[in-house]
Amino acid sequence: MSTRILIADDQAGIRSAFRIILDAQPDMTVVAEAADGLSAIEQARLLRPDVVLADIRMPRCDGLEVTRALAGPEVADPLRVIVVTTFDLDEYVHTALRNGACGFLLKRSGPALLAEAVRSAMSGDTLISPQITVRLLRELNPPPAAAPADTPRLTPREAEIARLVARGDTNAEIAEALLISPGTVKNHLAAIQRRLGARNRVGIAAWAWSTGQSPAAQRQD
Repeated sequence: MSTRILIADDQAGIRSAFRIILDAQPDMTVVAEAADGLSAIEQARLLRPDVVLADIRMPRCDGLEVTRALAGPEVADPLRVIVVTTFDLDEYVHTALRNGACGFLLKRSGPALLAEAVRSAMSGDTLISPQITVRLLRELNPPPAAAPADTPRLTPREAEIARLVARGDTNAEIAEALLISPGTVKNHLAAIQRRLGARNRVGIAAWAWSTGQSPAAQRQD
């Protein structure tokens, strides 16, 4: 069955762009749109979509309050809410996650990551934009001087791609840097995820930072 999605954003152009991206997915359907936070809460409670995409800065009620109202700790039957915003602020990330968000994406992350975030939410995972993940990992988990002996072995090309993922590069940026196609990057990422047991590219970035495979760790060698 298709994942039913509600899009909440005060900009009609953003809502239209997200609808086009998500309706193009074979397993997703946009069932409603809201131009402000209160409308988002009312429609979500009425329609019970599988996933709500909520912008942060909306009139009448912001996206963080929408998240708390629909997915917060006190909600008896919470919905899955993914915060999608222009504003790359750690305070927003922490508040959104405390309020029950199951994803936090920057609008510049691109259509592929938007669809991946919806699928991750449906599978019980939490996906955060790689750019934000890299910064948080850098602050909270300084890379060790050397990787543990039991670190899974990647091919040289896979290790190179994992380092670029840990830097926050998109598939297109990795393809350009390595002079390969985005499709080849995607295939490598799938192989890396299997080797590491990572659920998505955020898991790859976390592995790279925790094992000393990140760009910063490489520069320390």
